[in-house]
Amino acid sequence: MRSYARPQTLDEAIGLIAQAPRRILAGGTDLYPAAGAQLDGDVLDLTGIPALCGMMRGDGLRIGACTTWTAIAEADLPPVLRCLQQAARQVGGRQVQNAGTIGGNLCNASPAADGVPPLLALDAGVELSGPSGTRQLPLAQFLTGPRQTRRAADEVLTAVILPQAALQGQSAFVKLGARAYLVISIAMVAARVEVTSGRICAAAVAVGACSGVAQRLPMVEAALIGATASDGPGRIRAADLAAVLSPIDDVRATAAYRLAAATELVRRAVREALA
Repeated sequence: MRSYARPQTLDEAIGLIAQAPRRILAGGTDLYPAAGAQLDGDVLDLTGIPALCGMMRGDGLRIGACTTWTAIAEADLPPVLRCLQQAARQVGGRQVQNAGTIGGNLCNASPAADGVPPLLALDAGVELSGPSGTRQLPLAQFLTGPRQTRRAADEVLTAVILPQAALQGQSAFVKLGARAYLVISIAMVAARVEVTSGRICAAAVAVGACSGVAQRLPMVEAALIGATASDGPGRIRAADLAAVLSPIDDVRATAAYRLAAATELVRRAVREALA
């Protein structure tokens, strides 16, 4: 590491990153383990900027990029955000949750990032700020591949935006790994449903760790519309997941097992969301 900066304002941070590329640190729970003996290059630590921390209700919900998973898990949030809070409680262990941030999780762009499926199911967008101003992107467009995003080199991810329309209904998050914590998931699922007159009128389902980036499942969502709580899970077919996902064979599981596991997890997540 050549230099370390911990600015106190967003303008200061943008000014520093505009001068020269810097490695962004927003908690460090992914950055430090991957660094080896020491961090290479100049480091810009965003965790000292108050404007990037905390949650604010307005026309939806704004979550500052440096809000920790512990803060999210313990916040008084609408019931529909249960999927996000369940994921927050399963990001690593307690120490990781205390330091790790939602923005760092997204910018690290792991295919198995716990925060991504819930945020996709909540139609999340991201806010990026740089010398040219501020822009917003849907999260599904921001994530382009394993460890790849559309953040420009002179930009900082400043917030995650949840639209008001997505803050309706009920949700759940379930994951499968070799153990409950401190493990890379085999598969994970977030489901959000809205029910009117006893039938599902809206559904959003996302699967992580089964493709290069977590994916929404439009065919599954369509199949759930009109279902009751009792017959909804029975409408979920492996073929509808296979049409979107591209699971891999690795040391944790075969592709066939991942697809079968994801199908069962979708059923469980939908069932739990409807409970």
